[in-house]
This record gives sequence, C-alpha cells and structure tokens, in this order.
Amino acid sequence: MVTHQIIGDRRTTLSAEDLAALREDLYEQRLFRQEQLQQIAAAATNATEALPTRQTASRIEVRVKLAASARMVLADVEAALRRMDEGHYGACHLCRGPIDRERLSIVPQARHCGRCQQVREADR
Repeated sequence: MVTHQIIGDRRTTLSAEDLAALREDLYEQRLFRQEQLQQIAAAATNATEALPTRQTASRIEVRVKLAASARMVLADVEAALRRMDEGHYGACHLCRGPIDRERLSIVPQARHCGRCQQVREADR
C-alpha cells in the first residue's frame, strides 16, 4: 500500500490513514450499491407477478433508472478501488494534478479535480 499518493500541499497529501478511511468509505458504498441492486431486482420480480397498470409501468421506469444509476456508481467505486491498488488514486484523469482531499472525502470515487469537473460539466 502506498503511504502518500500525491505530493502537494497539506490539503492534497493523502496519508496512509486517509487512504484507509477512503478505502473503507468505498467498500461501504460498494456494499450499499450491491444491496440496492439486489433490492431493485427483487422488487422487479415481485412486480412482474402483478397485472400491468400505468402505475406499474411508472414504477418499472423508476426502478430501471435507479438500477442504471446504482450500476454506474458501483462501476465508479470499483474503478476507484483499482486506482488505489495500482497507486493512481487521487490524481485527476484530465490534468493529472492532485484531487483535493476534501473532495475525495465527499466523493471518494472522484476521477477529476474540482476545476476539471467544473469544465466537464460546463461542456455538457
């Protein structure tokens, strides 16, 4: 395990304790999303037994969107855990600069620093 991922000022340097806490957050998120997907699948199984109605169709649409979102976040979490294992965690995918420790504590699966994320969102 890498003790310091990114060299920089105090806000961006990740200690072994920081990485351990962030890894734990990612594990919790992974478990939550896996359980969420299981619950959505179980609800979908129960819903198929009922007669289709407009309300059922709306619920199915919501479940499909929730499942897609959960799968996307789960993929991001898995990618962040791989970056940790490979020693690349905490570096922005665009500018290669450090991702602020505070940002990682809020969004531990973040791939971009705050500045690059703003640019990406502005381009949408």
